[in-house]
Amino acid sequence: MWDDAFPSFLIGLREGLEAGLIVSILVATLVRAGARNRLAQVWTGVLAAIALAMSFGAVLTFTAASLSATAQEAFGGTLSVIAVAFVTAMVFWMRRSARSLSGEIKEKVTGALAMGSGVLVVTSFLAVGREGLETALFLWTTARAAGESAGPLTGAGIGLVLAAGLCWGLYRRVLKINLTKFFTYTGAVLIVIAAGVLGYGLRDLQEGGVFPGNTAYALDLSGSVDAGSWYSTLLQGVLNITPTMTWLQTAAYVGYLAVVMTLFVRGVRASAPKPAAEPNAPRPAADRPEPEAAAGAAAGGLPEPDRAPAADGSAPQSPAEKSEAPEPASSAEKQGQEQEQEHEQEPEPESEPQSAAGESESRPPAPAPAPAADRPEPQPARGSRRRPAWVVPVAVVAVPVVVAGVVVAVARPKPSSGQTVAVSETECGKGFTAPKAGRQTFQMQNTGSKTSEVYLIDPGTNAVYGEIEGLAPGTTRDLVATVAGGTYAWRCVPSSGKAVTSKSVTVTGGGSSAKAVVPVSENDLAAPLKAYKEYVDQGLATLVAQTRTLDADIEGNHLDQARTDWLTAHLTYSSLGAAYGTFEDFDKKINGRADGLAGGVADPDFAGFHRIEYGLWHGQSADALKAPAQALVDAAAGLQKAFPTQDFDPGDLPLRAHEILENTLQFELTADTDEGSGTNLATANANLAGTDELLTVLRPLLTARAPKLLPTVDADIARLQKLLDAEHQGAVWTSAEALDAATRQQLNGATGQLLEDLAPVPDLLEIRKSA
Repeated sequence: MWDDAFPSFLIGLREGLEAGLIVSILVATLVRAGARNRLAQVWTGVLAAIALAMSFGAVLTFTAASLSATAQEAFGGTLSVIAVAFVTAMVFWMRRSARSLSGEIKEKVTGALAMGSGVLVVTSFLAVGREGLETALFLWTTARAAGESAGPLTGAGIGLVLAAGLCWGLYRRVLKINLTKFFTYTGAVLIVIAAGVLGYGLRDLQEGGVFPGNTAYALDLSGSVDAGSWYSTLLQGVLNITPTMTWLQTAAYVGYLAVVMTLFVRGVRASAPKPAAEPNAPRPAADRPEPEAAAGAAAGGLPEPDRAPAADGSAPQSPAEKSEAPEPASSAEKQGQEQEQEHEQEPEPESEPQSAAGESESRPPAPAPAPAADRPEPQPARGSRRRPAWVVPVAVVAVPVVVAGVVVAVARPKPSSGQTVAVSETECGKGFTAPKAGRQTFQMQNTGSKTSEVYLIDPGTNAVYGEIEGLAPGTTRDLVATVAGGTYAWRCVPSSGKAVTSKSVTVTGGGSSAKAVVPVSENDLAAPLKAYKEYVDQGLATLVAQTRTLDADIEGNHLDQARTDWLTAHLTYSSLGAAYGTFEDFDKKINGRADGLAGGVADPDFAGFHRIEYGLWHGQSADALKAPAQALVDAAAGLQKAFPTQDFDPGDLPLRAHEILENTLQFELTADTDEGSGTNLATANANLAGTDELLTVLRPLLTARAPKLLPTVDADIARLQKLLDAEHQGAVWTSAEALDAATRQQLNGATGQLLEDLAPVPDLLEIRKSA
């Protein structure tokens, strides 16, 4: 999460500081001009800009979510490239304009004061709105690259809050920052981040079919770099550097970074102020910059909001009054003048912008606005009502929100009214005609007398695009599917009887964005099931021998050896997790837990490995453990005998690929099943071995349906295996309860990531009657 938060934090801090400086300069200029009554207009414009930025972000989010997967890639890639262009322009603009920003805004405000309230609202709206739109676009892009929104939103929020605090400190003159250096350093970092966003965006465009070369890799370290490691996650989150990068992605990253960073550094060096040859020589009056309060923003200061009162306690004078009737300066004014002189002597560029040659840019001073007392207040027309103060702020927020809602409503594709398709045990797909490409709704009506399962398929490959299970006679249900160019047909499978397939239709256009699942039949799972049952048979034979060894240890009162042999036998059983659903009552006798039993660990029904574990590690005698040990031997032998005749549902195999490690995360990594041995991590290791064995027999089916899934899963398994291997020395394992917080977090994170990547397996290998 936090690795994904840094780019958004930086953009929030920088854009927030830019917008905050603009607002601060606007406010300070109005206060110095004695126009406090016009501040509400500034805040109205700022509010409108914030509403526009948030509405823009909502439009991006909801319109993209309604697109097909391929269209989302193309849309996201395009916006990523646009975001890079905006950020690049922003970096260069701020480097050039930082020193003259205050003076430019002051001139605009002076003009707006003379033209009316609406112009002042528009001025603040345009000044802040650009920063808001840039922030929304870049934040959306980084959130999409991260694959989640919590980290980017958190980072952006922290950056904006920090920027607000900095602007407040600058405005109140309790904080001084060299903003020229700040924007230079953050600009360099943003260029590096933007290079990664550009590469990510071009990769999206390749996956969306806009550019070729999606599988032409210039860099492929997936076999040697752990994609889930902390350093890999950090590089992907901050710089968008991934273990696999295409030639286009790599060329764009390197090329952008080389060209843009070179131009940026060259511009920084060219605009750096040169030291004066004679620092003590007096400057001509024409060359000395006038002390503009607002110009201090470029180097870390903002104009003071209020003038110091006169020495006699009278009201502060306007600039015009001071020029006509000069008076002795008060102590407060002298102190302020001394501070201004100190600022002028500092090496930071505080007064006027410097040209490339180091000379001051001369700009005619803006005309001083008339004091508020001399400007006539606009009088409302006779007979007209005064407009409530809340109307304009509400309107400027409501308008972009309403517009965004309309755009989202119009852009979101609606399922068409669809066609009604009849389903029965003798006839399937009556009324089916070639639909238009896109998202379609089909009204499936069962006109027969039997419950049926209905599938929209590709008749050539049997791939399923949509399905309805258990469509009862006389009922109608909607089936929503995305249709692209290709051939389609309906397959109806009644509860009893043969499957019926409709005539096929051909759809033209629409690209190839429709995703289908190649169905799996019981016959497809027959070979993996046979291989796994052989693995379980061998495991049960080993288990029986090991439990007999454990029983002999206890019978001979060799309890130290019994502890070692107990772990060996328990790990063998823990590696057979995919068959637990088949073991019936034997599982409770072999690996039952005390939880839920009335007597707890003393309950007579508490049996199996955990019962013996409790006794061995809680000082019970060999005599007390003889009966539980013999019962364990009998249960293991009974399971070995019964297993060949037990009903092993082939559909359990893909389900167990995910469920084994779910139990590991819930019970073993929390030490919930520990009865004193402290070997939960060893059990987790055995569970992982069992999952790997199960994936081995399912590998041919998964490779044909999701070729990119297994390499990711293999990397996850290797990462978790490495973490577990670090927690034991030979047969001595670290207790799960003794793990430090960092290691526990790594184990939980690695197991959770593996579970997330295994989640599609049950759906991919679900047995479908359409096959």
